[in-house]
Amino acid sequence: MHDLVIFDCDGVLVDSEVISNQVLMGNLAGYGLHLTLPECMSLFVGGTMVGVRDKARSMGADLPDDWVDQIYAETYDRLRKGVPLVPGVSELLAALDQNGIPFCVASNGSPDKMKITLGQNGLWDRFKDVMFSAHVLGTGKPDPKMFKLAAQHFEANTPVVIEDSQNGVKAALRAGMRCLAYAPHGGGDSLADLGAEVITDMAQVHRLLGLRA
Repeated sequence: MHDLVIFDCDGVLVDSEVISNQVLMGNLAGYGLHLTLPECMSLFVGGTMVGVRDKARSMGADLPDDWVDQIYAETYDRLRKGVPLVPGVSELLAALDQNGIPFCVASNGSPDKMKITLGQNGLWDRFKDVMFSAHVLGTGKPDPKMFKLAAQHFEANTPVVIEDSQNGVKAALRAGMRCLAYAPHGGGDSLADLGAEVITDMAQVHRLLGLRA
């Protein structure tokens, strides 16, 4: 039995990746970089916004110096209009509670963003004190530091990570942790190739973790 579950936030707890990338796609088009939504998500999901900026510039986008602040403001405004929980998350958290397994969140996103997305879904109070953010720690995935710090905080020996991006999977495996990769809309092959166990429905986690009903 695992003694800690570490969740990524965007795309794992809240279904925010498509919304955020729609905003990003529209913004980048205004700076001369035209991408489809699948291209945008393939390039940028799981990265830090500084990394997105640098990659977009290398692809020809003429981004201003204050672009990171600009895209955060646009994204937060859109997320405030509503973002749903990933289906099955509420049931999974309840099952972890019932089995006495603690959980936390570790994200390349900022605490401000998580307060918006988790707050409107009633999860902020459950995660605010067990939140690990690249913005606070100064290093993001694929660096395994966030996951290692989370395990140390809980004194966990057998943590498991639930991720949805290549950077997240790489960070988990570099930390020596089991990784379940959530890929409900396809694209799981690349995550499986890295060494993750691919799932397409959060209901599968119950069996994979041996949770008692």
